[in-house]
Amino acid sequence: MANSSKTDKTPVLPGDPNCPICHGIGFVSEDLPINHPNFGKMEVCTCRLEKVENAVRENLYNFSNIDSFRAMTFDTFNIHGRGNAKDANKSLELAFQVAKSYAAEPSGWLFLTGKFGCGKTHLAAAIANEIIQKGTRTLFLTVPDLLDWLRFAFGAQEGTFEERFSEIRNVPFLVLDDLGTQNATPWAEEKLFQIINHRYVNHLPTVITSNLDVAEIDERISSRLNDRDLVNKITITSADYRDPLSDHKDSPISTLAYLSEHRTFTNFSARKNEKLPADEQKSLDRAFLAAQKFAENPKGWLIFLGTYGTGKTHLAAAIANYRRAAGDDPIFTVVPDLLDHLRATFNPNSPVSYDHIFNQVRNARLLILDDLGTQNTTPWAREKLFQILNFRYETKTPTVITSSLKLEDMDPRIRTRMLDSRVCAIYPIEVRPYENLL
Repeated sequence: MANSSKTDKTPVLPGDPNCPICHGIGFVSEDLPINHPNFGKMEVCTCRLEKVENAVRENLYNFSNIDSFRAMTFDTFNIHGRGNAKDANKSLELAFQVAKSYAAEPSGWLFLTGKFGCGKTHLAAAIANEIIQKGTRTLFLTVPDLLDWLRFAFGAQEGTFEERFSEIRNVPFLVLDDLGTQNATPWAEEKLFQIINHRYVNHLPTVITSNLDVAEIDERISSRLNDRDLVNKITITSADYRDPLSDHKDSPISTLAYLSEHRTFTNFSARKNEKLPADEQKSLDRAFLAAQKFAENPKGWLIFLGTYGTGKTHLAAAIANYRRAAGDDPIFTVVPDLLDHLRATFNPNSPVSYDHIFNQVRNARLLILDDLGTQNTTPWAREKLFQILNFRYETKTPTVITSSLKLEDMDPRIRTRMLDSRVCAIYPIEVRPYENLL
């Protein structure tokens, strides 16, 4: 009777229980001579190798700070720009080829210059995404955000600053986006120089983008960027995708025309052939129908929540494309890009003013904000984002928002407005990611 009170528990092993090699253990050890350097070492079994590699890759993404730019790959880059300037587009094609070659064999530095909106950040992010896929520890940082972080961390707990500062200086692969747009104190500028100089002295692979020419950059940094033995400088002369003076009617900050024009309701995959669990299929179908209904008659706010690769951005873009075909001028923008635009307007060479961009977004008849919550923002940027959303909430102006965050993880001020069912309709897309994203 004593044994009846015991519960038999089969241990859960990491490997496949049906694996003929490890029999579920998940690790294997070769039969080697005792003097062999690999004697006694355990290796991950092939039955769980893919799972381990995916976990490692996800950890690298979490470390990299590139979540907001995961969609920026070489495959999604528009190599033809706006297509109306042959020589300018040649510079874009050259930059694309150089960036792709650099990603294949990262050595030395790559310095991408060109005016705002010409594709520098996309190429830098595409390189970083490819490097991460290869398993290399990578950091993607916009320089203004980096300097904000340095100022904040310096006053934080002792040890935190030095550890992070050392990590940035020594990370195997670093991308510094938007060098020259920062408005920094002498102390922060000195720290930035120390990072760049350390990587220069040690020849650590680094990608830097800037709207400025080398001559306009801090002399100490520019002297390093002019070292042709280490630095490959590529200047992109292609027109701004979002140039307010261009010949298309889209907003200068809308990315619809060059990133999401192909996403429509017609080519949205309802995934019927995948035989998804009933609750997942229902979740996807509800979101699709809600998007179609909103597109036909935009009212209030429509919010799609879900992990990456579930169709949120496609549905949001499909709404924008539907309204565009109907003659409207929707603004479709990724939130981190929007905040970059706002920051860039403070550059003396910016072709548009801060007020112009801010008011255009705030007052848009239809605003679509993709990837809310993934941005790494300063208090100033968070406040500006809240001001835009609060105005649209108070005026009940049609707005579509996508986010990979859960509601409880969002800015409390924004969350309270989202929870107002009189204005907002929330559709969680609780479905496994697509295997092949459009």
